[in-house]
Amino acid sequence: MMPQTGKLLKESDKEEGHQKAISSLSKSSDWSHFLTGSLDKSAKLWDARTLTLIKTYVTERPVNALDISPILDHVVIGGGQDAMNVTMTDRRAGKFEAKFFHKILQEEIGGVKGHFGPINALAFNPDGRSFSSGGEDGYVRLHHFDPEYFNIKM
Repeated sequence: MMPQTGKLLKESDKEEGHQKAISSLSKSSDWSHFLTGSLDKSAKLWDARTLTLIKTYVTERPVNALDISPILDHVVIGGGQDAMNVTMTDRRAGKFEAKFFHKILQEEIGGVKGHFGPINALAFNPDGRSFSSGGEDGYVRLHHFDPEYFNIKM
C-alpha cells in the first residue's frame, strides 16, 4: 500500500509471502529494502521499490521482533513460543534468544540469550555497535558487541 493514498500496489503471491500473520517490520537505513517477521517462524527480506522477495530466514520459533544492522550485512531476529505455552522448568524450551543471520548468505551466525520470555522488541543502535531487546519477562536489555563481532568474515 502507498502510505499517502492507501492504494494497494501489489498483492503478495501466497508461495513467497508469509503463511501466518506478520508480527514485525523493519526498514533498512537507506529505505531500499525491508524485513518482515511472522508467526510462521520466518523473516523475509523485500525490495522496497519492486516489493519482490529477496531472502528468507527460517527459525524454529515464531518471529515477534527483528531489525537490520545499519553497518553490517546482518539481521537480528527474536521471538519465542508464547510464555503461557512453555513449561516453567526450563527457559530454553521457549527459545527466548536473539538470533543473528547474515543478510545475504541467510546463514545463522550467532545468538544472544538472556530473556526468560518471548522477545517482543529488537533494535540496533544507529551506530551499529550495540542492540537492545525487550521481552515478556519485563526486561529491556542493552547488548554491546565484542570487537570480534566486527571481524566476522563470510
